[in-house]
Amino acid sequence: MTEWQKSGWRAKPRVQMPDYTDQAKLEAVEAQLSKYPPLVFAGEARKLKKELGAASRGEAFLLQGGDCAEAFDQFSANAIRDTFKVMLQMAMVLTFGAKVPVVKVGRMAGQFAKPRSAPTEVVDGMELPSYRGDIINELAFTPEARIPDPAKMLQAYTQAAATLNLLRAFSTGGYADVHQVHQWTLGFTDREESEKYRDMANRISDTLDFMKAAGVDSDRAHTLATVDFYTSHESLLLEYEEALTRQDSTSGKWLAGSGHMIWIGDRTRQPDGAHVEFARGVLNPVGLKCGPTTTAEDLKVLMSKLNPENEAGKLTLIARFGAGKVGEHLPRLIKAVAEEGANVTWVCDPMHGNTIKSSTGYKTRPFDLVLREVREFFGIHNAEGTVPGGVHFEMTGQDVTECTGGVRAVSEENLSDRYHTACDPRLNASQSLELAFLVAEELTSRREAQLAAKAG
Repeated sequence: MTEWQKSGWRAKPRVQMPDYTDQAKLEAVEAQLSKYPPLVFAGEARKLKKELGAASRGEAFLLQGGDCAEAFDQFSANAIRDTFKVMLQMAMVLTFGAKVPVVKVGRMAGQFAKPRSAPTEVVDGMELPSYRGDIINELAFTPEARIPDPAKMLQAYTQAAATLNLLRAFSTGGYADVHQVHQWTLGFTDREESEKYRDMANRISDTLDFMKAAGVDSDRAHTLATVDFYTSHESLLLEYEEALTRQDSTSGKWLAGSGHMIWIGDRTRQPDGAHVEFARGVLNPVGLKCGPTTTAEDLKVLMSKLNPENEAGKLTLIARFGAGKVGEHLPRLIKAVAEEGANVTWVCDPMHGNTIKSSTGYKTRPFDLVLREVREFFGIHNAEGTVPGGVHFEMTGQDVTECTGGVRAVSEENLSDRYHTACDPRLNASQSLELAFLVAEELTSRREAQLAAKAG
């Protein structure tokens, strides 16, 4: 395999990327970005890789969640706080059920670009280029708004840096202290469906009180008061990625400085394409979306390219098939992994295969289909004797009405109430917590079955 260079992707076929009309402006933006500090650091990426390796063995569990696409006009400290808070709640529920550490990775501080199913869209007879995320163009349906603007990369960097700054403060400044488990409640936890969360929070508080009374609290105070929270995004806009790529001074390897973990989407995973070429050379953990069209042959080639040293935690396979299709596709990919002896972390994305158009015209995701795909994912891994290493959700801490169903029974008629997403529908805070409890039940059942097998 040829020696990797951070600009090597430019010689490969590119898809799902904009054609900038002002080359001089693009080059000026790239030059400016290349002088900016990286958003993340190599030691953090290596630590995440180690934790994902533990998840691949069932010694930890990945919770990856956040916005479908971050928007400039919806950026606020409160929105970051609320999504972080819901992820803390979900992680606490999962830890309680699985009895293993939960690796917390946000789709945040970089999830600005979106692949689209068509290069153009038509509204009222007018055809314009598709909206590709705020880092590229604008949502407004005008010819001017849809022109790709390189300067948007600088705004994306600034927002990502501000987001990371706040997340780091929340993670280490006391907000994430497990003793605050009751204070993490949002408005939705006052409702009846949150009785389980309050009960769990009470049990955790009782345990912490016992630890303190027994004198074991002081040594673990720092561990309980802080969390590691990582960021991730789809590595789609490669001009942005290359400009933030830095050489690690301790190892000499290259770091994608835009986020702790990057992933390759289902539409950009061509083995000889630009996106795979970029991702194969960075030290970061890399995710690979695997959809129904992923062949065993392609997967084998991709695993070899993206994880040539077969490191645990380096490659995460994110399955996104759709409810009812997991049994058709996941076993053959598990077989391909086994045949190669590959180290991978299996993760379930139950969102992207379950998008439908509602009768009211809104794009939505029925909660029961999301839940069904999660259960099918666990069922297949239990049958195959492999490890379900995590879940990947599009969700928000806001009280939106974008996905139907859940305990609060969002209906198709309710979708217009608080439908705020610019791209794909997200689980709201209540649905996210409900799903965490259901995943925790799967993890608890799996753990009990393993203990019973050992005892037998």
